Amino acid sequence: MMYGFEGIAQAYGLPTAERVVAAELVEIHAAHMAANVNKGRYYDQRVTAGECNLGIALPRDLRSFEMACCWPEKAVTALADRSRFDGFVGAKGQEMPELDAIVRDNRLTSAYSMGVIDELKHGGVIVTLAANPLVGCSIRFHTFETGAARWNGRLQRIDAALAIIDTDRNAAGETRPRTVNLYTDDATWVIERHPYAANGRSVWHATRAANGLGRCMATVLRNQPTNSQPLGTSRITRSVRTLTRGYIRTMTLATIGLEFATSPQKYLMGVSDAQYDALINEKFARYVDSLMLGTVDPDTGQVPQYGQLAQGTLQQHVDMLRMLSTQYAAATSLSVTDAGVVNDANPTSSDAINAQNDKLIRRAEALNEFNADELRDVALMALAVKRNQSLSQLSEDDRDVMAHFLPPSMPNKATMGDWAIKVAQGDQLFAGTDVYYELQGFDKPTIARIQAQKRRNVAAQILDMELTPDETQQQYVG
Repeated sequence: MMYGFEGIAQAYGLPTAERVVAAELVEIHAAHMAANVNKGRYYDQRVTAGECNLGIALPRDLRSFEMACCWPEKAVTALADRSRFDGFVGAKGQEMPELDAIVRDNRLTSAYSMGVIDELKHGGVIVTLAANPLVGCSIRFHTFETGAARWNGRLQRIDAALAIIDTDRNAAGETRPRTVNLYTDDATWVIERHPYAANGRSVWHATRAANGLGRCMATVLRNQPTNSQPLGTSRITRSVRTLTRGYIRTMTLATIGLEFATSPQKYLMGVSDAQYDALINEKFARYVDSLMLGTVDPDTGQVPQYGQLAQGTLQQHVDMLRMLSTQYAAATSLSVTDAGVVNDANPTSSDAINAQNDKLIRRAEALNEFNADELRDVALMALAVKRNQSLSQLSEDDRDVMAHFLPPSMPNKATMGDWAIKVAQGDQLFAGTDVYYELQGFDKPTIARIQAQKRRNVAAQILDMELTPDETQQQYVG
């Protein structure tokens, strides 16, 4: 869905300085909109065969032929599946109930799972915060299709952002923004569309909401940022898009070739005029018939000669797909089998697959490292917004917050459980901790129930010892 921000920078009530910032953000959004929409098309598998045609083998009438390729989606989801946000923890192991409540009320773990897909698709995803009387602080994710951000190299963060908060439809049924927020370092401007003016143009009105944080109430989760692209780079790179077109072109030609291979060309020479007319009128019937009859031409005495042209082979297409899948695996840090092409004659060894997975795991670790820094900023801002404080008023314990991710290697529960038991044998105090049960594969609600039940059992045991005779207590002690 393509959105526009026409007229936002001229909103009534928006000061001159903010209008300049809004105009710059609108320009940033427009400059990257076509590229972001194009990446979305590849992710949604909406690339036609005509876009992949070299103009040689594919007939013009078949350029609208539909052939989907999941490679761009796979490049995104394979890495996104290994980046699993698990909440916030204190660097000193202290509990953070306020942040736990914010994560729970905003469903932040599931919101992150959706947001990281947009991050990898477009290179980054905008995270915005707003005061909410019900949950204290609302946290939302916005794609680069529905928002824009400006990077400040001196501050090493964004200092302004624009995000669509709500939409509606016009008379033509087209989706358009209805409420847009402009985030600056000192305020959040709520810009709303009002009824049409007399000239038929939209009228925007801006309302200022003070920002006591001292910084923009937005940040960007960035995938593989660089000095030249500080807002991140997409997983759907130019090489992935090129290889995707190669896959679609090859599969389209292979499908057409299979149609010809299914009905190979046959010929019958030396037939009479009457036989020729009969065969022409019943081509398909003669093709599927198991018996072909022919008589001697009474004029020439020639016997009809039957033959069949050699069938085409799909081997060239298969070889091309294998070459494309190898290049795709190298470009995305995935294994060749992830591309859906398997060579049964020479299967990939388990060591090679593990080595390829190691590359993806390292990529996921780097992604989590970048996202953890930004999520820490989100946590600090959320605490400040909920308490109606500035960031400078947060305590040292608050600043010790860290974003916790599950292991990108995604080990199975049996392996992690065995490892936890071995650690507990060397450090008995480790056994029974929340981390120990996490490694055993229990989720947080189950761990809370286990710990609560253990506390009740200990309390019951202590009470029983106080009410029993001394000799019974000796049994407990012994």
